[in-house]
Amino acid sequence: MQVINQTRGCTLAENGWQATNPLTRMVGLLGKRQMPEGGALILRPCSGIHMLGMRFAIDALYLDGRGQVVRAVRHLAPWRIGPLDPTTECIIEMPVGTIDASGTVE
Repeated sequence: MQVINQTRGCTLAENGWQATNPLTRMVGLLGKRQMPEGGALILRPCSGIHMLGMRFAIDALYLDGRGQVVRAVRHLAPWRIGPLDPTTECIIEMPVGTIDASGTVE
């Protein structure tokens, strides 16, 4: 599934996949060696993420119920915990550099 920033008119990911149940959200990207180029993991519902057990850093966009970006986290490193934001309904995890390359802002 494509992930598109409609405000900027650009594609953030060509190959996004969703984690919409407790098991797929819990597993997330664990066990992956890297985020595939052009890939994105869409966690819904989700208001916070962790990088415990991860092997690589990511960029993350926190979206509200209207799909608006409420927080952009750049280069969230392995073994770190991302912010918890109760206004967030969905988080999109992407390769490092995606946020800056797309010009996506909060």
